[in-house]
Amino acid sequence: MSFAAHFHSAPAAVSGARTNGLRLAVRLVRTRQAFEAIAPEWAALEAGSRNAVLFQSVGWCRAVFEFAAGRVDFDPVIVTLRRDGELKGVLPLERVHAQGCTLLAALGNGFQQYSDVLLAPDVDPAEAVREMLAVAVREARCDVVSLLKVRADSALAQGLPPGHVATGASAGAPYVALANFKDFADYHATVKAKTRKNMRNARNRLERSGPVEHEVAASPIETLGVIGRTVVGRAQRLEDQGLTSRAFQDEHFLDFCLSLVNSDLDLLAMSLTHNGVPIAEQWGFVHGGRYYAFVASRDFTIGEESPGKLHLKNVIETGFDRGLSTVDLLVPTMAYKLTWASGVTEVQDHAVPVSLKGHARVHLWDRLLRPLAKRAYLALPQDVRTRLMAVLRP
Repeated sequence: MSFAAHFHSAPAAVSGARTNGLRLAVRLVRTRQAFEAIAPEWAALEAGSRNAVLFQSVGWCRAVFEFAAGRVDFDPVIVTLRRDGELKGVLPLERVHAQGCTLLAALGNGFQQYSDVLLAPDVDPAEAVREMLAVAVREARCDVVSLLKVRADSALAQGLPPGHVATGASAGAPYVALANFKDFADYHATVKAKTRKNMRNARNRLERSGPVEHEVAASPIETLGVIGRTVVGRAQRLEDQGLTSRAFQDEHFLDFCLSLVNSDLDLLAMSLTHNGVPIAEQWGFVHGGRYYAFVASRDFTIGEESPGKLHLKNVIETGFDRGLSTVDLLVPTMAYKLTWASGVTEVQDHAVPVSLKGHARVHLWDRLLRPLAKRAYLALPQDVRTRLMAVLRP
């Protein structure tokens, strides 16, 4: 039985459907006005959930709405779940078109870093996601539900519906669980002694030619500077390597990032400077006591001193200073992140085929052809990749 048939044969998840004697109602929010109408309840649901994730928050979704205002191809599909009238779940999606298919993907597709569902603690994830997707695929027709970067410890991972397919290789999101330590000194003592010595020596070598300082952006202008330099720097690094990513393939990514300074998101932007010049920078979001490291860049001309690795120590110190519980370094796993990480969370892409066309896309492209093409491309010499990327760039 296909995914669509499975849901079409299930009880309709609309007002009046009953679960455990309680009424469940699933409705779609498709407009900015309707979004703002439920925003206060949504924020209250976030506040009551220990596992609320930034990329399914009111603040993130409002920023996406703001940036997409007037864009004719923006098609939000925010799925809400209520029990006896009380908001119990939100799954923010949008409908996009790619490779000849219509997909339901996480709102902010290409820019968001985790797909998840926001649920009240007393809601069963499997039941909730099944009911929510049943209405979504019925009322917002699509070929595939594309759920990228699903954390293994998330509510969405627990609620993945029948017929879901893992696509691509499993990835990892390194993190530092600050809440497990009394303070930075307690945490720092757990880092390998050799690593601590290497970092000390690297900093000392830099300080011989000028002061090394860590700065936290204290104004919107300073934050804009960090955002602009990191996004441009990261884009240049990817270009030099003949690589790209979903976000950096979008010509509007820099504009979106800059627009976040005027949003109601809590941004944290930081720089490591040498002689007053940034040598490593990163910025991200603070939400629910968690820092999400969104974009980072560094000066690769002094790579032997590992400025990115040096800076990450300061980033973690800043997290302790601000009383945060976690520094989330996001996908992918990289050596400089693992130097400081206290753990790594498994992250996996998932797809739910809905139509025959969706099945073909998922099984032929996502699971077979795309991984083969990616491996073949990455096996090419870097200079060949760079030339190819220049030709293929729009």
